[in-house]
Amino acid sequence: MWVFGWTGESGFSARSTAEQVTAGIDGTGLTAIVTGASCGLGLETTRVLALRGVQVVMAVRNVDAGYEARRSIMDGIPTAKLEVMRLDLSSLASVRNFASEFVSTGLPLNILINNAGIMACPYSLSEDNIELQFATNHLGTYGHFLLTNLLLETMKRTAHASNREGRIVILGSLAHIFTYKGGIRFERLNDESGMSAYGQSKLANILHAKELARRLQEDGVNITVNSLHPGSIVTNLLRHHSVVNGNFLTKFMYYSFNFLQGAATSCYLALHPQVKGVTGKHFMDCNLAEPNSLGKDMKLAKKLWEFSLSLIHQART
Repeated sequence: MWVFGWTGESGFSARSTAEQVTAGIDGTGLTAIVTGASCGLGLETTRVLALRGVQVVMAVRNVDAGYEARRSIMDGIPTAKLEVMRLDLSSLASVRNFASEFVSTGLPLNILINNAGIMACPYSLSEDNIELQFATNHLGTYGHFLLTNLLLETMKRTAHASNREGRIVILGSLAHIFTYKGGIRFERLNDESGMSAYGQSKLANILHAKELARRLQEDGVNITVNSLHPGSIVTNLLRHHSVVNGNFLTKFMYYSFNFLQGAATSCYLALHPQVKGVTGKHFMDCNLAEPNSLGKDMKLAKKLWEFSLSLIHQART
């Protein structure tokens, strides 16, 4: 929409960068976890949060790449407070280890940004025998499911002790519309279908945000949960797409829709006062957006929640 100069009620548009939407905001004293923080959207989100004074834990699969990313940020922001920790979202054991290690640090947790994901990759199963995209994009964190659940008590304590709103930000996608008919194939989760499986996992992200937001609101917890579509951007997420790899379309898309804008909505939802108290919503270009009917189906959201809990239990036993 940026091509047409569209600006929404927030005052921002798809042209807005992460730095622009957080200008003047002081994040000093806040602690955030960003998954997939070593490249693309996660790296830019981490950089801008650090620029605003937020202490960021960079949750990354490749620790060497994570430390290289940390160095690149600190070259420009010497005062940045950054920690690197290993997290493989496709492994529930790795998620549990990460959560345990984070809790043991004693750090508070104000912001959780579930950024990492994979898209339309060749068919494979995770080590827990779950279709890889669903395992990574949804189950991998409990805002993709499990991790948020494991860190939720820490977030609740932080929100109570600091009297500051906690925020959980979940990257969904417009691709949720490409899911299977009926939304989630609960009985056929491991079917081989790249883009439909990806659409299913992104629908799961949106539904999870809505159900978690409902539960926290019902319990009177001062934590908001929102999902977002980051825009049409070229990152490592597209590494399995030959149509956009190494050709003119890649270059056009990079300069038209790049991660400087793509990270804007994540940073907006993490820090901006405009969204204080806003929860269970979906955003695009730093403005409210509507998912399709499946993305608003609260019965489906509740069923997914219960199904996800059962998957995690089965994987552990």
